[in-house]
Amino acid sequence: MKIWIDADAAPRDAKELVFRASKRLGIEVTLVANQSIGVPPGNRLISVVTVRDGANIADQHIVAHAQPGDVVITADIPLAAQLVAKEVFVLDPRGEVYEDRNVGSRLAARDFLDAARGAGMELSGPRPYSQRDRTVFASALDRVLTRAIKLRDRSN
Repeated sequence: MKIWIDADAAPRDAKELVFRASKRLGIEVTLVANQSIGVPPGNRLISVVTVRDGANIADQHIVAHAQPGDVVITADIPLAAQLVAKEVFVLDPRGEVYEDRNVGSRLAARDFLDAARGAGMELSGPRPYSQRDRTVFASALDRVLTRAIKLRDRSN
């Protein structure tokens, strides 16, 4: 079991919570990004994969390497949909867990808003990452990791 972070746009607070969980639980973390990403020194469980520039290259890397039972942190809904189909646990940095039951509707809403922007509608972007987002993410991360660890232990 491994934790993957779609790191180009992941909030620093969310990454720090994942790093702490990794250290506490002994779980490997891989950050995937199009740019150099700093990680805490001295934690051998954390690695970084820097992919070449280009649309969705980091996403493609995560999809190609994530295994069923892994956990991925991403706000990218099309990426989440691909990963849910692979039986990967997917969590948004604001604490939303993507699953079969909700990822399709989230993808449809995202596509609708994308089309509206393409048609010239001015829509606001995401709100700033808040302390409440951090708290909700921490709780959701704990629940998802507990589920993933139970699944891993049952299959061993």
